[in-house]
Amino acid sequence: MTDKKVAVVTGASRGIGRAIALELGRRGIFVVVNYNGSAEKAEAVREEIAAAGGEACVMQCDVSDYGACETFLKQVIKEYKRIDILVNNAGVTRDGLLMQMKEEDFDVVLNTNLKGAFHTIRFAARQMLKQRSGRIINLSSVVGIRGNGGQVNYSASKAGVIGLTKSAAKELASRGITVNAIAPGFIETEMTEVLPEEVKEATLKEIPLQKFGKPEDVAKTVAFLASDEAAYITGQVLCVDGGMAM
Repeated sequence: MTDKKVAVVTGASRGIGRAIALELGRRGIFVVVNYNGSAEKAEAVREEIAAAGGEACVMQCDVSDYGACETFLKQVIKEYKRIDILVNNAGVTRDGLLMQMKEEDFDVVLNTNLKGAFHTIRFAARQMLKQRSGRIINLSSVVGIRGNGGQVNYSASKAGVIGLTKSAAKELASRGITVNAIAPGFIETEMTEVLPEEVKEATLKEIPLQKFGKPEDVAKTVAFLASDEAAYITGQVLCVDGGMAM
């Protein structure tokens, strides 16, 4: 039980998810640090939030598993009595050319990135409807808007997140729940660190601001959409991409 607002951040053990959890924790929000396979990293995020004077807990859940999501979010509600903010950040990649892509690689990306967001919204929204308030923020991607060669699965999943966001926003608005998406561009994380230098150089030429983003750029945008200042914003896709999607 806590008297603070409660935020659930999926995939919060590293990268953008970690930055989001830390930013919300710094702003006095109790953070449920969700992870799938990195318990040690998730605990490190919790400790970092605590060291900065915030509060958090760590909970494991594979968001691609419908039943696991139901159990996970019921546990959050049982222990903390509310869910004020849901950030769907968990995601995976299995890049490859369309004609060479295995069905399994397509399915695992859609199941985590798109169905995972559906699963968590499905169960978190129940509590938000009772509260007649809530903020749902889904992480899409610039490639969900403009596509990208070698990423038909990832692009499709992130385009789907945009459709999910807009439809959920229309369904939930009457109960004071906002649903928005953020579409990051090239953000410096472990996921992008492994890309070949020639890919990074080619990408940089497509960014009007001529620099890559930081996880904190996305985290601050999430914090805004989760705040009272964004109470009249719903069904929107906000690109944090240095102008890449223009």
